Amino acid sequence: MNTVRVNITLPLEVAEMLKNVKNKSSFITEAIRERVEREKKANLIKELSEGYKVRKKEDKELSLEWDITSGDGID
Repeated sequence: MNTVRVNITLPLEVAEMLKNVKNKSSFITEAIRERVEREKKANLIKELSEGYKVRKKEDKELSLEWDITSGDGID
């Protein structure tokens, strides 16, 4: 894996949290990956939710059309 050196500035309390972490680079890399994945998932859920809301009326109308036909031929 290619790597690049990055210098960052952290608040003192965050730096203190890393004080006993042996491999800070690995720890920070994992934390960033987890955060990015969590944000991607949240954005996907938001997009899906918005899509469902947009289609709600159309889906309801389609469902009502099928309700009419579902009883055909059943005594």
